Amino acid sequence: MTTRSTDRTGSPGRAPRPIRVLVAEDQSAVRAGLVLILRSAPDIEVAGEAADGEEAVRLAAELRPDLVLMDVQMPRLDGVSATREITGQGLADVLVLTTFDLDEYVFGALRAGAAGFLLKTSDAATLLSAVRTVAAGEGIIAPAVTRRLIAEFAAPRPAGPAADAAVLDVLTPREREVLGCLGEGLSNAAVAARLDMAEATVKTHVSRVLNKLELRSRVQAAVLAQELGLGRAQP
Repeated sequence: MTTRSTDRTGSPGRAPRPIRVLVAEDQSAVRAGLVLILRSAPDIEVAGEAADGEEAVRLAAELRPDLVLMDVQMPRLDGVSATREITGQGLADVLVLTTFDLDEYVFGALRAGAAGFLLKTSDAATLLSAVRTVAAGEGIIAPAVTRRLIAEFAAPRPAGPAADAAVLDVLTPREREVLGCLGEGLSNAAVAARLDMAEATVKTHVSRVLNKLELRSRVQAAVLAQELGLGRAQP
């Protein structure tokens, strides 16, 4: 897995470069609205627009944005499949935006490597905040979706095979602690405070955890941590 850099600090004395976003949405009116919201923020730049999943993958490869804002239902190639292509090639982070909060879309997007999942009913401020959060290397899931995930992880289930936990053997004790914190939905800053380490060190540990476990996003890492009982889901 190729871990993408989220450093946009720029050269000394220069302002941080803007977050470059590719908007992938098949409905032109909705796409125009999203572009308008994104362009209202001085720290965000619209790198391009795609009207279907295949175009989203192609433009992600050509433009190399920091983030793709991805509609889940699109022609030619659906948003989940396009997300899988983009994250699998390490082209960009993906924030999935949809009107649906159905489990098959949520878990499909997360399994595909999405760094976040946000409902289209979210207001402009929430959308901009989500873009900044994902671009900073954090994961985000809409509150309605979070409640579904918590319910899923809290539901009784048969114990998995002993081999399941063996995937953690590649991690150091510290990396396991970091993974457990991700399972609780903690941000890098919160993990740093919990484990008494620098935030930059947390980012390094997160990157190593993702690489060692061959995961595409910290949200996938959080899901794995919950499945293995390492984290406590937060309401």
